[in-house]
Amino acid sequence: MPAVPQPIIVLVLAAGQSTRFRAAGGHGHKLDADFAGTSVLQSTLAQVRSSGLAWHLVRPAGGTPGMGDSIALGVASTANAAGWLILPADMPLVQAATLRAVAHTLQTQPASVVVPCYQGQRGHPVGFAAKHKQALLNLRGDCGAKAIVQQTREIGAVYELPVPDSGIVIDVDTPYLLAKALHQHHLKGPFDHA
Repeated sequence: MPAVPQPIIVLVLAAGQSTRFRAAGGHGHKLDADFAGTSVLQSTLAQVRSSGLAWHLVRPAGGTPGMGDSIALGVASTANAAGWLILPADMPLVQAATLRAVAHTLQTQPASVVVPCYQGQRGHPVGFAAKHKQALLNLRGDCGAKAIVQQTREIGAVYELPVPDSGIVIDVDTPYLLAKALHQHHLKGPFDHA
């Protein structure tokens, strides 16, 4: 009897080594850095939980060699999903409503990849339909799933979804970017739980 497909799952990628953050003068791991009274990781997870979507945290002991490996590990752990939203854990300003919008678009559009865009800039989370499972499982290294998106774009099966959420293009790879994200957070006020 075949396995019953699970819902679309948000893969929260938290397996990086935080080398850029430390190289730029940061202390400790960027995901543990303070972000408005909690950690960067917990801020990101608060938005994921608030979205109401199923999710899976990819954070194995010792990390992974690159983003591709993290994606493959997350997909292997949730192999029966109807699709995946790939969300780096260092994006604490992504809004719950954006996660829901990408998942909804993935379910309702014929495209098999959904890329959110803010004022013309592409960001995260990128949504992948289940048909990409094997390609995602085969990923290795630091490039993530860019090649899959590009191949899918070439056959006209990528949907670019405009969203009013600057958080899709703000990560905290360096202490400077963390300070910038905190500034943006304070401008917006409390997290949007819409």
